[in-house]
Amino acid sequence: MALETAAGLGPVMGFAAVGVAGVGAQWLAWRFKMPAIVIMLVVGILAGPVTGLIDPQRDFGALTGPLISLAVAVILFEGGLSLDRHRLGDAKAGVMRLVFIGAPLGWLVSTLALRLTMNLSWETSAVFGGIMIVTGPTVIAPLLRSARLKKRPAQLLQWEAIVNDPIGALAAVFAFEVVLVLNTGVAPQQAVTQLAIGIVFAAIIGLAAGFAIATSFRKGFVPEYMKIPVLFVTLLICFALADTLLHESGLLAVTVMGLVIGNADLPSYTELRRFKEHATILLVSGVFILLAASLDLEQLSRLDWHAIVFVLVVVILARPATVMISLLGVDMPWREKLFIALTGPRGVVLVAVAGLFGQHLADAGISDGAVIGPLAFILVTATVVLHGFTLAPLGRLLGLAGTEKPGLLIVGGSRFTTQLGEILKQAEVPVLVTDPNHAHLIRPRAAGLRTFYGDILGEAAEDSVELMAYSTVLAATDNDAYNTLVATDLGAELGRNQVWQIARQKEDRKRHSLPTQLGGRPFGDGRTFEVFREMVREGWTFRITRLTDEFTIEDWRVKRPTAVPILRITPASELRFVDKAEELKAAPGAKIVSLLPPDALEDENKHAARQPVEDPETIPGPSAKIP
Repeated sequence: MALETAAGLGPVMGFAAVGVAGVGAQWLAWRFKMPAIVIMLVVGILAGPVTGLIDPQRDFGALTGPLISLAVAVILFEGGLSLDRHRLGDAKAGVMRLVFIGAPLGWLVSTLALRLTMNLSWETSAVFGGIMIVTGPTVIAPLLRSARLKKRPAQLLQWEAIVNDPIGALAAVFAFEVVLVLNTGVAPQQAVTQLAIGIVFAAIIGLAAGFAIATSFRKGFVPEYMKIPVLFVTLLICFALADTLLHESGLLAVTVMGLVIGNADLPSYTELRRFKEHATILLVSGVFILLAASLDLEQLSRLDWHAIVFVLVVVILARPATVMISLLGVDMPWREKLFIALTGPRGVVLVAVAGLFGQHLADAGISDGAVIGPLAFILVTATVVLHGFTLAPLGRLLGLAGTEKPGLLIVGGSRFTTQLGEILKQAEVPVLVTDPNHAHLIRPRAAGLRTFYGDILGEAAEDSVELMAYSTVLAATDNDAYNTLVATDLGAELGRNQVWQIARQKEDRKRHSLPTQLGGRPFGDGRTFEVFREMVREGWTFRITRLTDEFTIEDWRVKRPTAVPILRITPASELRFVDKAEELKAAPGAKIVSLLPPDALEDENKHAARQPVEDPETIPGPSAKIP
């Protein structure tokens, strides 16, 4: 193995090693509920400069730079594709300020911070200051997902990160052109003309590519099975054409292309979204591993305490000052402004672009230009670790995060779901009942449950429902087709293991069976909507029983032989519906939510009148007499 490593893995084995390291780090982060970028940085450093297993220059040679550039282009395209102007709502004013005021102000403040804390030359400070406009969409997206923030601050941070990424790269291009004019004798008029033409050309290419894709997809010029390949090839051409005229302008082109397609209301958008999500996970993982493995520890060790001061100034002074000044006069609560001001993680684009321009500055005779790469890595590492562990607690402290306890989103208002929502509300589980039929929400409203009138898959729900606050979904309307549609759509967003569906009426008929990729997870041992509704009408009532070391799941089975278990609440407050009663398992500290028949309730009441109840922590359910 030592000889193989010394000789190099080679391109094929190198790609495999990067893939295993990147995706493996993502999985470890999910498994242990840690920020993914932190794990990827650690894995990349261990695999690269520490052990020498992966050496991008050795294994991939001259392909390393183009691979990273193309990966960053796809990542920014994915970001532009996810920015739907219709979803901005009341966050629009803040986004405009953060882009048009925050970007140039951040460039100025970051340049001054570099000059004063690191004592870098004005040339290097101006170039790196432009790059620091970037706030890292590859980092902010997973952080927002885990923090479950309210909609407006999450939208502001996401839009700022994606839109400002190409702006930061172009700011660095502009500063570098100025440096060339001052140090190499390039004519100012020539530099300005080249820069202007490059930016306009990139914007036109992005617009043209976006409109071409949208038009061809909408009019059926491209078959379904070829849409993703055509999109990917067009993306590569768009980036390459723009980048040939002005370096790094390809990032602007692909972002504009993504914005156009994302706002074109295409019928194939679901497939495009899944492509971009899968591609982004793979590319972000690979790029982080490559960049971390490329790190020169010797060069990094030359940074002294000034680097620490620089990071502190950026986090505590530069970023907050930029955001607070940009958002002056915007109608937003001060808590949201403060949260955004204290949140500014950097990511892939910053490290990739900084490494590139650091080399360009060194080649142009700016001696301290080589410091940019290691300094960018220090900044990224510090900010992702800081925000990775503090974003969710800060959001909760400022009242901007969803409830810490996972909630249940019930699709379908009925007697059954109303009683279920009531008993979970008594157990302090957040519940939201949604239904496109207004009459079906009368009972949930009368019971004091939160409700949403409308289609949970519609645009109104995207603007009104904080989906991040609900970790589990139950599709339980009287319409089997709608339940399947909801479970299939939300399963792609929340994870299919978190989406449950009431049994279909014709599930036992082979000709009506559905493919396994459609619908949600089953529960209730095959009981349909009609069966549960009839049980509630007959007087079956919900109960919650907390298990302890003394009162175990076996004791519960003995005491309640006729009970129908519906779900269990784990000690970590996670909700797990029960498909088959005999497969129910629960540890001490868990809670069992079950339906009890009327005769069992009568026996329980008689028993309680004679002596204390054996499981005193049972929570009585709502009355069965719901109108």
